[in-house]
Amino acid sequence: MTSLAAALAMFMAAIPKVIGFLVILIIGWLIAAALAKAVAGLLRAVRFNDLARKSGFTDFVHQMGLQTDAAGALAAIAKWFVRLIVLLVAFDALGLPAVSQVIQQLLLWLPNLVVALVVLVIAGLAANALSGLVRGASAEAGLSNPSMLASIAKITVWAFGIVVAVNQIGIARELVNTLFMGFIAALALALGLAFGLGGRETAGEIVQTWYRRGQQATPRLARAAESAQRRTSEEVTRNRPSSMNGTPAPDGSVPVRPGPTTTDR
Repeated sequence: MTSLAAALAMFMAAIPKVIGFLVILIIGWLIAAALAKAVAGLLRAVRFNDLARKSGFTDFVHQMGLQTDAAGALAAIAKWFVRLIVLLVAFDALGLPAVSQVIQQLLLWLPNLVVALVVLVIAGLAANALSGLVRGASAEAGLSNPSMLASIAKITVWAFGIVVAVNQIGIARELVNTLFMGFIAALALALGLAFGLGGRETAGEIVQTWYRRGQQATPRLARAAESAQRRTSEEVTRNRPSSMNGTPAPDGSVPVRPGPTTTDR
């Protein structure tokens, strides 16, 4: 009877916690659903779907298998964020701190996910804008295969955006950074080898042209230096008699020769 009474006492003491858990869960679930509808309506009102379609985020949502648009995807993220907060409060009320700590860590990670999604949207917009700019500029300049140049620019911007998003989320950060640095190093090495092997003759012609121009300019510089030196000597010779002899100076005055001194006598 004592054991049964203790078990009944524990069960009766847990009933208010269970009721509180269910009440918090139901109310929070309803609030999260209403908030998701409000967020979706607000995003559709400000034409967020057009922006997501231009950046390529809509295609990403469809490839994930979600039967909704970009505004609905963000609304679903907001809904589950609120539901996780509700679960955190409900498990605290139930008296399970271990579950609450796990949900708390997940809640602290979700803002990083939102920032990563925003970075991907911005990267998509920048990639499409830069791709169109490169395609138009290369076609205007008459370069061959402007579509390939535009694709390279687009892939480069997307690569930077993905690296930033992965670093923000914190998934395999060291691996992604190492792979990205290796890709940049391989690209730089490939460009250096392509220029060194393919542009060797062009670089030799440029250096040889500079050398010929220098050889042609050397006699002219020597003649200019000799002419300047000759003019300087003539000026010195022209000014020396006017100051030491009795010949008139350039201003017409005759210099006076000093008379004999006592030593001369």
